[in-house]
Amino acid sequence: MGVTRRVFLRAVVAATAVAAAGATETVLAPTASAASGPGDVVGKITVGYQGWFACIGDGAPINGWWHWTQNWGQPPSPTNTGIKCWPDMRDYTNTYQTSYAALGNGQPATLFSSYDQQTVNTHFLWMQQNSIDTAALQRFNPTGGEGPTRDAMATKVRSAAESYGRKFYIMYDVSNWTNMQSEIKTDWTNKMSAHTASSAYAKQNGKPVVCIWGFGFADPNHPFTPDACLDVVNWFKGQGCYVIGGVPREWRTGTGGSQSGFLGVYHAFNMISPWMVGAIGTISEADNAYTTYTVPDQADCNANGVDYQPCVLPGDVSGRQRAHGDFMWRQFYNTVRAGVQGIYISMFDEYNEGNQIAKTAETQAWVPTNSGFLALDEDGTACSADYYLRLTGDGGRMLKGQLALTPTRPTQPVVTNGSDTAPPTAPGTLTATGHTSDSVSLHWNTSTDNVAVSGYRILRVSGSTSTPVGTTSSTSFTVTGLGASTAYTFDVVAYDAAGNVSQPSNQVTATTDAPSGTTNLALHRPTSESSHTQTYSSANAVDGDTNTYWESANNAFPQWIQVDLGASTGVKRIVLRLPAATAWATRTQTVSVQGSPDGGTFTQLLASTGCTFDPASGNTATLTLPSTVSTRYVRLTIAANTGWPAGQVSEFQVYGA
Repeated sequence: MGVTRRVFLRAVVAATAVAAAGATETVLAPTASAASGPGDVVGKITVGYQGWFACIGDGAPINGWWHWTQNWGQPPSPTNTGIKCWPDMRDYTNTYQTSYAALGNGQPATLFSSYDQQTVNTHFLWMQQNSIDTAALQRFNPTGGEGPTRDAMATKVRSAAESYGRKFYIMYDVSNWTNMQSEIKTDWTNKMSAHTASSAYAKQNGKPVVCIWGFGFADPNHPFTPDACLDVVNWFKGQGCYVIGGVPREWRTGTGGSQSGFLGVYHAFNMISPWMVGAIGTISEADNAYTTYTVPDQADCNANGVDYQPCVLPGDVSGRQRAHGDFMWRQFYNTVRAGVQGIYISMFDEYNEGNQIAKTAETQAWVPTNSGFLALDEDGTACSADYYLRLTGDGGRMLKGQLALTPTRPTQPVVTNGSDTAPPTAPGTLTATGHTSDSVSLHWNTSTDNVAVSGYRILRVSGSTSTPVGTTSSTSFTVTGLGASTAYTFDVVAYDAAGNVSQPSNQVTATTDAPSGTTNLALHRPTSESSHTQTYSSANAVDGDTNTYWESANNAFPQWIQVDLGASTGVKRIVLRLPAATAWATRTQTVSVQGSPDGGTFTQLLASTGCTFDPASGNTATLTLPSTVSTRYVRLTIAANTGWPAGQVSEFQVYGA
């Protein structure tokens, strides 16, 4: 079980904080000179994304109430819980019944599963709507029973980030990871590095971003030596990564929650992100942290060419820390006036610690009556479920200079818009105006509203489930990334600034075109692999460049590489290429082809055959299936290679009939 970053004892805070409650205002610090220019983390708001909630019956390999409860085999109840507050459940289409009593409004007490793609899509839609730039996907030790579920979550987060125009990166939490030094490298090489091929994977200074959380903490869960930690940091940098360190707040002094002797490790990171959960819970403590940590930390980072990304948290709902947003806004103000390079929000969906910004129960009407949980109005101030998402959006605007630096919170807890409770009218006459093998274009008539229509949400409908696939302010939209020869059903809803949502439009069904025999269905699609050596990952095989290639581990046949076409698609022909340079002498690889609708169960599409690559004929081999087969995942298994003791593919191209 992955260990949540539970608060470090306030006794440590008391020993290290230097100011008392009611401290006077600190003067504005000089503007910092960033070590890096703007990218996907510098100049941006990043949210920590756990994605670690599952429910029995959701299809997740872990098959339990993962992180919702102490006993994952039993449903959540007042005596079996792992959370501190209740999520607002109104935006989820798939929900799971708990053993709590009904909500205060009589509705059943259900919870979401992060394993449902619609859940992740909903979260990334909220990020898009609130201008949250980047999500750091938490990845604990993946070698145990949680591994398959965490692997799947990485794919789901990638899909959602691509759909909603957000960035994401892998954030390793090394807590309680016994063989971390070797296994973290293997995990990156064999699994996670493949996701850097995504257009949504965060880059900084042109390099894929990776974060490692947990080096240098002075507790039994992080027993690693400075040498072991420095080896890992330098290894990731050697892989071409921009490496962030999630470190103790006393990293600079090596006291309190930080082990001594780690300063060289901390300075080896490209970016430092100190952990603040448990250190602060009031505005005065936030001001103490500004003078004790933020200002001198920034100066140290400037002097050592390291970017600085301090932590901002909304506060624990159960601890009554939030002060209807004033606590969080003070942290935004303090970090921005210090001239930081980026801000890390702890966390997006951390209902376990009560520090989530994701939508949360507004009042006791939305909380199970026997739970004892507090709602966002616990201090008497009404707050909308999305308040801390909106507050984070405004904090990001202040970081980016789009909002003037101000200690006064500009975000209202409830957007009243003159007490607007009237939804827009339903969009009219939805039609499909065109389609290709992977897209459908839609158009509809304008909705009306008593104030104004803010935009439209496009939904893909499957049975009783509706999945958001995009938003727009216009009356037309093209849904992309669809499978060929497949029928899709859509409808559209309108929404206004108060959050009122219209009834759906009429539904329209359109069938995408058959795949063209000249269209490479695998180009730039997600890939995975059994292994790769050095920097020769599977993503190289679908990048359209014959000079880059995938190469498996040596002397370890059989090896495989697979591509996800996005949806079940008619496949007839596979073209494999190696670099055309004559240095790649003639070789024959023994290849078989498998297909799968879900990435889990594969069937044989083509038995093992010898594919000869000859530089005289362009180092190209073509595999033709006996008939056109509908499949989503296409896997090549390579059992032998006469030219090198590994599987090698420069371009893995898939075509229809």
